[in-house]
Amino acid sequence: MTKKITLPIKDEDIKSLKAGDSVLLTGTIITGRDAAHKRLFELIEKGDELPVDVKGELIYYVGPAPAKPGYAVGPAGPTSSYRT
Repeated sequence: MTKKITLPIKDEDIKSLKAGDSVLLTGTIITGRDAAHKRLFELIEKGDELPVDVKGELIYYVGPAPAKPGYAVGPAGPTSSYRT
């Protein structure tokens, strides 16, 4: 059975999930990589306002590829935060 969750996610949605559940998300997902996370962290440390409200939001750690001619964005897939 697939659990349908509308974003932003609520505490009761999270509590209802178990490892292995299939989830269908509807809504807006924030994307970001190293620089975005670093910027958010620095803003939080300084007590500054964030450019987006992240409460209940999902942040997809994504690695984009260049867009093909005629397309606004390129393919994007999950990436690792591990950098050497």
